[in-house]
Amino acid sequence: MAFERYLVLGLLVLHVSLTNTIAVRPNHYSTASLSRSSFPEGFIFGTASASYQFEGAAKEDGKGASIWDTYTHTYPGKITDHSTGDVAVDQYHRYKEDVHLMKKMGLDGYRLSISWSRVLPNGKLSGGVNREGIKYYNNLINELLAKGVKPFVTLFHWDLPQALEDEYGGFLSPQIVHDFRDYAELCFNEFGDRVKNWVTINEPTSYSLSGYEGGSFAPGRCSDRNNCAAGNSSTEPYLVIHHELLAHAAAVEVYRQKYQAKQKGCIGIVLVASWAEPYSNTRQDRNAALRNLDFVFGWLMDPLTNGDYPRSMQSLVGNRLPKFSKEQSNILNGSFDFIGLNYYTTSYAANAPQPNAVNASHTTDMCVNRSNERNGIPIGPKAASDWLYVYPRGIHNILLYTKRKYNNPLIYVTENGIDDASLSLEEAFVDKHRIDYFYHHLKYVNKAIKHGVNVKGYFAWALTDNFEWINGYTFRFGMYYVDYKNGLKRHPKLSAHWFKSFLKK
Repeated sequence: MAFERYLVLGLLVLHVSLTNTIAVRPNHYSTASLSRSSFPEGFIFGTASASYQFEGAAKEDGKGASIWDTYTHTYPGKITDHSTGDVAVDQYHRYKEDVHLMKKMGLDGYRLSISWSRVLPNGKLSGGVNREGIKYYNNLINELLAKGVKPFVTLFHWDLPQALEDEYGGFLSPQIVHDFRDYAELCFNEFGDRVKNWVTINEPTSYSLSGYEGGSFAPGRCSDRNNCAAGNSSTEPYLVIHHELLAHAAAVEVYRQKYQAKQKGCIGIVLVASWAEPYSNTRQDRNAALRNLDFVFGWLMDPLTNGDYPRSMQSLVGNRLPKFSKEQSNILNGSFDFIGLNYYTTSYAANAPQPNAVNASHTTDMCVNRSNERNGIPIGPKAASDWLYVYPRGIHNILLYTKRKYNNPLIYVTENGIDDASLSLEEAFVDKHRIDYFYHHLKYVNKAIKHGVNVKGYFAWALTDNFEWINGYTFRFGMYYVDYKNGLKRHPKLSAHWFKSFLKK
């Protein structure tokens, strides 16, 4: 059966190569109408990843446990296929192979994250630095640079050291600010001579809401005792974001004070950038769409640009929303050189009544009913994930909104992609829907640039299939198919061929 399967694959590859202009570059996705040359000189094209989703080697070479290591092993039923990231796609051992694929495609950048517990197994400098972990990231960074691929390094992509969760509750405690600053400084000192683009935290809202409101992500806290052993959905998400913002600002402060001038790099943060369309043209629904933006995007962008939370949040959340001191506001205000935006989808927003205070949460506080369809009609084609509906215009809208409201910051689109269900290699190979997704989103990014938005790069999610958090390995976002049953071998899908053709100079 294996021979027959790979024979079919070989015939598909041959067919693609013989009909390249039809199968890989269909006329309506022609590189004549949109290609690398359509974007400004120096525009970065890359792919993005996260340590827990890609690396594996969960217990190798002195790595400490993260909250995701603990979560997947303690609550296997919360992961669709009961899987873990123990091996993931084994990039820890196969990084040279993956970097070669990036070079082969013509990519300019790779957005990776450092596993905090791989370099500091106990989360703190006082617990000792794991030199094997430092060595791995040095090797990866050097391999990227040797192949002409710029590393964009994220310090925290949700895999908090379990030791800090055990000691003081992780981001529930202000103690995290000091430990994150120390960890960030270690990374600046070890890697900053070569890494010129730093991200402090990836999607603070996703970490906060999924981990502390709904409890579906590590550390699995919420108010519902049927789903979570502990937690408070009405207060903890706000507290976690508050400490994430302060930790971010502390890392930026130490970078600017001690490293930026000599290392000549940039530092920013990556935010969720989903868009919301009003469910109707009524004033109430238009206001609901704006509140939705405040509660998801402005929750971070307002403190980063003016030192305080949006007024709508202050009004609706009341004393459950933490307050910044004057000193904290000053440190936060302007604490970025660039903003990374992760855009995947758009939803409708309709006005909703204020919640009962007993059952309050971030979701109810915003007084918005979100949906993916209107009058039975979806906002766009549905992907594999329940939350992902294809709406390319949304990326243009959020980019223009950011330009207008937040004084046109330097922006990188740091994630953008579409998933499908776990398919056989033959089925997954012909991923024309992914080509369609990339093409139309890139078209709208290009349009935003022409409208004056300061976008400097685009990172597709993802180079390869990987561990997709609570969906395990059942959903696939990669341009390369990973054969989980046959040694994690990487196979290019049609989208990989298309992207390579798009990137040709």
